[in-house]
Amino acid sequence: MPADISSTKGAEKGILFKNSEALEMATKLDTIVLDKTGTITAGKPAVANLIAFAPMIKGQDELLRLGASVERGSEHPLGRAIVAEAEKRGIGLLEPKGFKASKGDGVRGTIGGREVLVGKPKWFVEMGLDSGPARDQIRGLQDQGKTVMVLFLDKELGGLIAVADSVKPESKEAIQALHQLNLKVVMLTGDNEKTARTIASEVGIDEIFAEVRPEEKSSKIKELQNQGERVGMVGDGINDAPALAQADVG
Repeated sequence: MPADISSTKGAEKGILFKNSEALEMATKLDTIVLDKTGTITAGKPAVANLIAFAPMIKGQDELLRLGASVERGSEHPLGRAIVAEAEKRGIGLLEPKGFKASKGDGVRGTIGGREVLVGKPKWFVEMGLDSGPARDQIRGLQDQGKTVMVLFLDKELGGLIAVADSVKPESKEAIQALHQLNLKVVMLTGDNEKTARTIASEVGIDEIFAEVRPEEKSSKIKELQNQGERVGMVGDGINDAPALAQADVG
């Protein structure tokens, strides 16, 4: 099909090509990398489970109040989901002091003179904080495809907040169509490997890159290219921009 006709067909479906070279390269791809959140999933995470551990935290409302209060300054979709759940329940939030975000891992702040940390289980392992007593619960939630955030209060395990993001109804069908074009489909996500594998198996992903920090996404694209693969990248967030630029087609 001539480039001008292909460009017109693409425009009719909301796909714009920068130039004819990009269009030609799109026909030579052998690997498609899909960001998980907002591409494979709906990008609308919501709190699914709240598990408070006494005596540090007394009940779900206190767990949510502390978690949402420290997440108020976060721009991450998971943080916004926690804040939204607290607002939905009418839970008044507190103003954290010394807020600090560790990109892609978690947040911390001081509330009422007590240090609150909320983040991925792996983050706390790196800091030497023990979430071992909750290990089985964390794995169980991850096996359900949920993303688990751990809350520590004054360096003591306080609770778990599990967030779920539903898979788009059309994702499985789209991935099947890519397979029919003999394309390998890879999922890229900052989520943990167990959650990533659960979602990957649901939609038919061939390979996953899990627990990838935002700044590492482009290096994963380059890793595939160094193996001789011609890579197309699909993503929807600002954090995806370097990976989209690194890909042969973004």
